Amino acid sequence: MIGRKPLDALIRQAEHLPGVRRSDLSLGDRVIVRTRNSFYSILSLGNGQYRVSGGWFDRMGVSPATTTISGCTWGGSAIKTDLVASQGLFLEFGNRVLTTRIQDVLLARSEEPCQPH
Repeated sequence: MIGRKPLDALIRQAEHLPGVRRSDLSLGDRVIVRTRNSFYSILSLGNGQYRVSGGWFDRMGVSPATTTISGCTWGGSAIKTDLVASQGLFLEFGNRVLTTRIQDVLLARSEEPCQPH
Protein backbone atom coordinates (compact mmCIF):
# COMPACT_ATOMS: atom_id res chain seq x y z
CA MET A 1 0.00 0.00 0.00
CA ILE A 2 2.71 2.46 -0.95
CA GLY A 3 0.28 4.91 -2.58
CA ARG A 4 -1.77 5.13 0.63
CA LYS A 5 1.06 6.12 2.96
CA PRO A 6 1.12 9.84 2.01
CA LEU A 7 -2.65 10.06 2.50
CA ASP A 8 -2.37 8.38 5.91
CA ALA A 9 0.34 10.87 6.89
CA LEU A 10 -1.87 13.79 5.82
CA ILE A 11 -4.77 12.42 7.85
CA ARG A 12 -2.61 12.10 10.98
CA GLN A 13 -1.19 15.60 10.49
CA ALA A 14 -4.64 17.10 9.85
CA GLU A 15 -5.89 15.98 13.24
CA HIS A 16 -3.37 18.27 14.98
CA LEU A 17 -3.19 21.29 12.68
CA PRO A 18 -3.18 24.62 14.47
CA GLY A 19 -5.29 27.30 12.88
CA VAL A 20 -8.76 28.77 12.71
CA ARG A 21 -11.61 26.35 12.14
CA ARG A 22 -15.11 27.24 10.97
CA SER A 23 -16.42 26.13 14.36
CA ASP A 24 -14.10 28.69 16.06
CA LEU A 25 -15.82 31.64 14.38
CA SER A 26 -18.78 33.71 15.51
CA LEU A 27 -20.58 36.39 13.52
CA GLY A 28 -18.36 39.45 13.16
CA ASP A 29 -15.10 37.66 13.95
CA ARG A 30 -12.24 38.58 11.62
CA VAL A 31 -9.39 36.39 10.45
CA ILE A 32 -6.26 38.14 9.18
CA VAL A 33 -4.14 35.91 6.95
CA ARG A 34 -0.63 36.71 5.74
CA THR A 35 0.47 34.56 2.84
CA ARG A 36 3.81 34.53 1.10
CA ASN A 37 2.58 37.24 -1.31
CA SER A 38 -0.47 38.93 0.25
CA PHE A 39 -2.65 39.83 3.21
CA TYR A 40 -6.32 38.87 3.47
CA SER A 41 -8.97 40.17 5.84
CA ILE A 42 -11.82 37.67 6.26
CA LEU A 43 -14.97 38.73 8.11
CA SER A 44 -17.37 35.99 9.25
CA LEU A 45 -20.93 36.79 8.09
CA GLY A 46 -22.48 33.52 9.25
CA ASN A 47 -24.08 30.72 7.25
CA GLY A 48 -20.74 29.86 5.64
CA GLN A 49 -20.34 33.31 4.08
CA TYR A 50 -17.34 35.60 4.45
CA ARG A 51 -16.54 39.16 3.35
CA VAL A 52 -12.98 39.10 2.02
CA SER A 53 -10.59 41.94 1.20
CA GLY A 54 -6.95 41.93 0.21
CA GLY A 55 -4.71 39.87 -2.03
CA TRP A 56 -6.34 38.61 -5.22
CA PHE A 57 -9.63 40.37 -4.42
CA ASP A 58 -7.90 43.77 -4.25
CA ARG A 59 -5.87 43.10 -7.40
CA MET A 60 -9.05 42.21 -9.31
CA GLY A 61 -10.86 45.28 -7.96
CA VAL A 62 -13.63 43.24 -6.30
CA SER A 63 -12.89 43.96 -2.61
CA PRO A 64 -14.72 43.45 -0.42
CA ALA A 65 -16.19 40.30 -1.93
CA THR A 66 -18.71 37.99 -0.31
CA THR A 67 -17.71 34.37 -0.85
CA THR A 68 -17.37 31.01 0.82
CA ILE A 69 -14.22 29.22 1.91
CA SER A 70 -13.64 25.70 0.60
CA GLY A 71 -10.88 25.00 3.14
CA CYS A 72 -7.12 24.57 3.20
CA THR A 73 -4.88 22.35 1.11
CA TRP A 74 -1.32 21.09 1.34
CA GLY A 75 -0.78 22.19 -2.26
CA GLY A 76 -2.52 19.29 -3.94
CA SER A 77 -6.11 18.16 -4.26
CA ALA A 78 -6.60 17.00 -0.64
CA ILE A 79 -8.56 19.68 1.20
CA LYS A 80 -9.32 20.12 4.89
CA THR A 81 -12.80 21.60 4.70
CA ASP A 82 -13.22 22.54 8.38
CA LEU A 83 -10.20 24.90 8.30
CA VAL A 84 -10.52 28.56 7.43
CA ALA A 85 -6.77 29.17 7.70
CA SER A 86 -3.73 27.29 8.99
CA GLN A 87 -0.07 28.27 8.86
CA GLY A 88 1.87 26.33 6.23
CA LEU A 89 -1.19 25.45 4.12
CA PHE A 90 -2.92 27.14 1.18
CA LEU A 91 -6.34 28.78 1.57
CA GLU A 92 -8.94 28.01 -1.10
CA PHE A 93 -11.91 30.35 -1.48
CA GLY A 94 -15.27 29.27 -2.86
CA ASN A 95 -14.54 31.05 -6.15
CA ARG A 96 -11.57 28.65 -6.63
CA VAL A 97 -8.93 31.30 -5.81
CA LEU A 98 -6.02 29.57 -4.08
CA THR A 99 -3.60 31.66 -2.02
CA THR A 100 0.12 31.22 -1.73
CA ARG A 101 1.36 29.43 1.40
CA ILE A 102 -0.03 30.89 4.64
CA GLN A 103 2.67 32.45 6.83
CA ASP A 104 0.59 33.76 9.76
CA VAL A 105 -3.02 33.69 10.98
CA LEU A 106 -4.61 36.03 13.51
CA LEU A 107 -8.15 35.69 14.89
CA ALA A 108 -9.75 38.95 16.05
CA ARG A 109 -12.96 38.36 17.99
CA SER A 110 -15.91 40.70 17.46
CA GLU A 111 -16.47 42.97 20.45
CA GLU A 112 -20.22 43.04 19.92
CA PRO A 113 -22.62 40.25 19.07
CA CYS A 114 -23.69 40.60 15.43
CA GLN A 115 -26.97 39.71 13.83
CA PRO A 116 -27.04 37.59 10.66
CA HIS A 117 -27.56 39.55 7.44
